Amino acid sequence: MKKKNERELWDKTDVKIFILFLLDNLQYPLDMDTISRIVHETGYVGGFDFAECFSELLDDGHVIGDEVDGVAYYQVSSTGRMVAQQLQSELLDEIREESMICAARLLSLKARGATLRTSTERRADGQYIVTLSISDAAGTVLETTCAVPSERLAEKICRNFERKPEKTYRGLLSVLTGEIDYLLR
Repeated sequence: MKKKNERELWDKTDVKIFILFLLDNLQYPLDMDTISRIVHETGYVGGFDFAECFSELLDDGHVIGDEVDGVAYYQVSSTGRMVAQQLQSELLDEIREESMICAARLLSLKARGATLRTSTERRADGQYIVTLSISDAAGTVLETTCAVPSERLAEKICRNFERKPEKTYRGLLSVLTGEIDYLLR
């Protein structure tokens, strides 16, 4: 991979792969302002390079747009998804991981119109099943179920999730991606 400096991609192919990687992993349509903010916030792609490469991805059909209430929303096409999945390894792991963390931080669940659901159910063995879910217009964002030993703990988990859904979501992503392995030692 060719980089101008430690933080900026400059090769057009790398920039396009980066944009497709982001859109493929975010998995729901975003308006241009949001996409631009995410890309700018990562610091890996300059504004001019982003605009030029995004336009080319649109022209090539790797990114598709749809207008809703006068606002254009963009997402990766099936062809773009295939390219992203085949070529994402061209991007350094650090770039992929940092960009997804940045995107998660910028895309608050409330801004996406997400809804939360919690439920608890007592099992025959006395444990409680806790189910937490987040959904938005595109579908399920998160759904997880776990067994806990007491109703009090189940209620505590539900309250915490309802108060801090974004932190719960980011925390789960961090644990599942191994970014905070020290918790698992």
